[in-house]
Amino acid sequence: MPTFTQYIQTRLAGTLYKPMVAKRGAFTLIELLVVIAIIAILAAILFPVFAKAKEAAKKTQCLSNLKQLLTATSMYVNDADDCFPNTGDPYLWVGMRFRWPLMPYLAIGQKEGSNFTASNGSPAVLVCPSDSTASSTYNSTSYAYSLTLFHSPEQVNAMTIRNTIASLNNPGAGASTVSVSSTSVLDPARKLSFMEWLNAHQNSGKPTGFWGTLKAGLVPGDDRWEGARNGGFVDGHAKFVFARNQTASAQDCPDLNLTKDGFNGTDLK
Repeated sequence: MPTFTQYIQTRLAGTLYKPMVAKRGAFTLIELLVVIAIIAILAAILFPVFAKAKEAAKKTQCLSNLKQLLTATSMYVNDADDCFPNTGDPYLWVGMRFRWPLMPYLAIGQKEGSNFTASNGSPAVLVCPSDSTASSTYNSTSYAYSLTLFHSPEQVNAMTIRNTIASLNNPGAGASTVSVSSTSVLDPARKLSFMEWLNAHQNSGKPTGFWGTLKAGLVPGDDRWEGARNGGFVDGHAKFVFARNQTASAQDCPDLNLTKDGFNGTDLK
């Protein structure tokens, strides 16, 4: 027979630990709408952040590409009696042309007409991740090699945009090329040797080249000073350059090809 104390303890335990069954109700329409609204607000806040982070990563990769191009050029110069690449081609500044003399120094083994594959090299070092115009063919490049590094200052000062467009085949004063030594560049920290053709990382919605949206008669567009590009300098450093911080070329453009006074001039104000 349990004692009175044991009886009370048993009754209390049964009362305190009796499992309670909670009723589970469904979300109301108001609660559901509130949850959806919160998710929409978070998405509106976070998606632009993710987009900016992704673009920042692409810009960093592009800078890395330029550093590799600068390193390859430095090795080429060491093997070519201190002279920058010069093949006698007046349009060597175009990416699909300058890359051939540099290809051995970029560890890319390619034959003209082939696509980039795992066996013949990757286009990554030659293509900016933000350049939507590039593809995987052998002609794909995002960068320009300064025409001033294989022409004399006198030639550059006499040239126009027309003389730099390969498809027109009218090099004018730039028809002949000269070999330029790295030591002849007066201000290597402010003279560009490579630069992105498009202002792909920062623009007003439409990426443009050095001359902006060209008008009739090859007149530079009003948008030529918009945005910024990654650039590599003769001294070996690379950085993000705003077009408005560049010196005006012979035809008032942020163009590393027609720098006033050529390799004796500078591309930064």
